[in-house]
Amino acid sequence: MDERDVLIIGGGPAGLSGALVLARARRTVTVVDAGEPRNAGVGHMHGFFTRDGMPPARLLETGRTEVRGYGGEIVDGAVTRAEEGFVLTLADGSRLKGRRLLVTTGVTDVLPDIPGLRERWGREVQMCPYCHGWEVRDRKIVVLGTSPNSIHQASLIRQWSPDVTFVAARAPEDEDAARLDARDIPVVADEVRRVVVENDRLTGLELADGPVLACDAVFLAPTWVAKDGPLTDLGCEIGDDGFVKVDATGRTSVPGVWAAGNVVTPAGQVIMAAAAGSMAAAMINADLVEEDVARRLAA
Repeated sequence: MDERDVLIIGGGPAGLSGALVLARARRTVTVVDAGEPRNAGVGHMHGFFTRDGMPPARLLETGRTEVRGYGGEIVDGAVTRAEEGFVLTLADGSRLKGRRLLVTTGVTDVLPDIPGLRERWGREVQMCPYCHGWEVRDRKIVVLGTSPNSIHQASLIRQWSPDVTFVAARAPEDEDAARLDARDIPVVADEVRRVVVENDRLTGLELADGPVLACDAVFLAPTWVAKDGPLTDLGCEIGDDGFVKVDATGRTSVPGVWAAGNVVTPAGQVIMAAAAGSMAAAMINADLVEEDVARRLAA
């Protein structure tokens, strides 16, 4: 089994950014990508300067081409097991070994069990106002009270539209209610039965105890579940929030293992994930240099 300098699990913005840095540093690097990008259902990404409005699939295609142009290898497949010594087993039974490991596997967005919601996710149903607020500016927007962060989310989204309604099974109280009132955000205390779609476009939410609440877009805070299988396989320390603990460079508690992107910071935008992958890659290369120096000195 040939040994690569670095194995990267995950071929999204963090993984490809890291691979580009490492390949340009003349490291042998292999990216294993399961082909399940978080933003697969999104038509365009935003907030990435010089790439604003680019389809996410085109960004990944461009990134793959750049990595390969410097000799980096990309393998389509899923990692089923990570073992000590940085040996990866893929779903097809093949095995890869590296001197260092960078995990950029991302996160799963778990949505409320509301009929029709998943089908509109990434379209009219969104999470990040910085990514998609401009596209629904001045439209009728509903924010669902799905998490403790929802009040803050609604306050933010009010920046893009004067017509924002907060919907939750129970009306917010005390400070939360005051914050929404301060932003002129009305509250509807009701449960959502289903998403209403007409002509392949979200037009409203059917409520349990009332009429259909018309809207053009819905924002919510999903539950985040890290895709951290390789990290837990190797015994990396996980924080109380359920996400791997890393230092400022992405270094985990296990020597030789780094993590970057949404598997560490689930709220991070594409440009943030790419930056984290770049930082981790530079630190991995420096770590390898130190190991090479130490080996020569010992010899």
